[in-house]
Amino acid sequence: MSKLSIKPLADRVVVEPAQAEEKTAFGIIIPDTAKEKPQKGTIVAVGNGKKDEPITVNVGDSVLYGKYSGTEITIDGKDYLIMRESDIFAVL
Repeated sequence: MSKLSIKPLADRVVVEPAQAEEKTAFGIIIPDTAKEKPQKGTIVAVGNGKKDEPITVNVGDSVLYGKYSGTEITIDGKDYLIMRESDIFAVL
């Protein structure tokens, strides 16, 4: 993992989404227009948390999040999501 040039504020985290599935379990290739938006990824940066609520996830954690969670951003040609820690459903 490379060092990001972004530091999220408060209870926000930066997530690198996992790659969308290229094939089904049966080997059928999925076209780009039909690919599902991934709902899991790896945390690459975390904020300091709120005053009374520290952040409970860490850089490197694999997480599950909502389908429409976060705001998509591009940094150095890579796509990331910035979201609140509360948008994360589970740590894998």
